[in-house]
Amino acid sequence: MDVRVLSIQSHVVRGYVGNKSATFPLQVLGFDVDAINSVHLSNHTGYEHIRGQVLNDEDLGTVIDGLFSNGLNDYSHLLTGYVGSPSFLNKIASVVKELKKFNPNMVYVCDPVMGDNGKMYVPESLLPIYRDTIIPLADIITPNQYELELLTGKQIKNVDDAWAAIDSFHDKGCKHVVVSSSELGDEKKLVAFASSIKGGKKTKVIVDIPKLNSNFTGTGDLFAALFLAWMHKTDNNLTKSLENTIGTLQAVLKKTLSHALELSKGSSPRPEHLELRLVQSKNDIENPEPVVQCRIVA
Repeated sequence: MDVRVLSIQSHVVRGYVGNKSATFPLQVLGFDVDAINSVHLSNHTGYEHIRGQVLNDEDLGTVIDGLFSNGLNDYSHLLTGYVGSPSFLNKIASVVKELKKFNPNMVYVCDPVMGDNGKMYVPESLLPIYRDTIIPLADIITPNQYELELLTGKQIKNVDDAWAAIDSFHDKGCKHVVVSSSELGDEKKLVAFASSIKGGKKTKVIVDIPKLNSNFTGTGDLFAALFLAWMHKTDNNLTKSLENTIGTLQAVLKKTLSHALELSKGSSPRPEHLELRLVQSKNDIENPEPVVQCRIVA
């Protein structure tokens, strides 16, 4: 079977979040991508004005029925990101089950996009669905620290708290857990945690990620897509996949920030200045330079 990703997440006409952030990097790394949009918006929510449509579970069901009616269910991977309604998320759960019936080896990568910096930006009713229904179906999950706290109901105050929360995901059947960013670093670095179970053996790693002095949108979507790709290409080598993913992310963000500062001419960059420079980073996607080194702790 060819590597083909069904990606269900947000879409924007201008800019790079959701499917726009995930599709190009996956294609560059050799994956066919079939994208279904959970929302179809003019731009991301960091802009002053937003227009567009929110798709519901019936819309998703119609598109899935069209694919399945033609026998187009041959996916090696499913990737999900931003979802704005409980009914849509419940429909995703049924899609996962149907796809895994056809291909039991299909890898489901879930980025449980719910919030950041202590603030939820989806309805609270999505939380129990992610916790009780989606996580047990996921092979790989990539929450940030706030999402990890929401999903486990526990505050992450130290490294031990992080590992305990990650282990609770393994207990629900998730093979690979990556906390893409946490607040356990300092003003110069973010700290990411990752844990994999492979052949009954657990690998746990910590990695320090250099902080850049700006706020970007779409980085979590990009992280999940890159991690999906590199886990496949390295046969689930956790450290190599993380190092390649972060290497590309850092290169993209540095290009983006440099371009934004050039455009803003000394003033604060506007949202359009900080759209990810993905197309300009094609070589960094294909050949990431190592900028971090994972520390294996178990």
